[in-house]
Amino acid sequence: MAPAMQATGKPVAKVNGVVLTDKELLREMYTIFPYAKQHNGFPKELEPQIRRGALDMIIFDELVYQEAKRQRITIPPDELAGAEKVFRKQFPTQKAYQEFLKSETDGSEAAMNEKIRRALMIETLLKKEVAANAVVTPTQAKAYYEQNLSRYYHEETVHIQSISIIPPNQTPAILKEAQRNADEALKQAKQTKNFRDFGLLAEKVSDDDYRVNLGDRKTQDLSKLPPPVQQALASMKPGDVSGLIQLGDAYTIIRLESRTLAGTTPFAEVKAQIQSDMQKEKTQQLRSALNQKLRKGATIETL
Repeated sequence: MAPAMQATGKPVAKVNGVVLTDKELLREMYTIFPYAKQHNGFPKELEPQIRRGALDMIIFDELVYQEAKRQRITIPPDELAGAEKVFRKQFPTQKAYQEFLKSETDGSEAAMNEKIRRALMIETLLKKEVAANAVVTPTQAKAYYEQNLSRYYHEETVHIQSISIIPPNQTPAILKEAQRNADEALKQAKQTKNFRDFGLLAEKVSDDDYRVNLGDRKTQDLSKLPPPVQQALASMKPGDVSGLIQLGDAYTIIRLESRTLAGTTPFAEVKAQIQSDMQKEKTQQLRSALNQKLRKGATIETL
């Protein structure tokens, strides 16, 4: 772990003559890697990468702010007042707020309000240049879905619970006891009525690690389960409990919660995720394009 950085107000970059300091850089580094505050420093091997990313980000923010001023973007007084109110609410006490003001703006509320105005101007321009153009319509998502149908094909899946009786060794007496325990567990499992009943029994009698989660093995591909389990599941309906399935010296009892046949996931089920993923990708592309555009005519120095 690298020693914690100390911000002194030292210049780290100039953007069209505007000085950016190590205070802004450190704040952005903490945004990228918040755990640094808890661990009193950044991982030594990651610090150079985090620093570069933070430096790029504060330069980008300044370029966007300067562009917002060039476009004469203004913040309505009521919006600014609301943002100031929300900002102050994050501090538990007035003393904590004053201490923050002292460290960030030498105690000047006017300077802090100007920082808030700056942040709102940046946000407004990014909404206009990026967010507004990154919207993905249902029609665009549907077109992507149809062009990439293979991505949404899935094998048959099953959601199962299990109870396993696993003998600790292979002595005849232990194996015989395991058989008795398995028979008794099966008898009780057949009497369960639902997911919770079976799960509580699993917690009580099962030897596998899934017992702590009500025996829940979640949804998984049928083809990845052991062949004897696949064979047992072939004739089971949701809610059914299998007979004893022997896997080596162990005995397993399976309860089928649900089954999804192999096929293509319907568009309606993946529409929201497709739109979200496409919008994230589009947002990154638009931000990158805006960054390149603003840098083209700018004078940027790193110090």
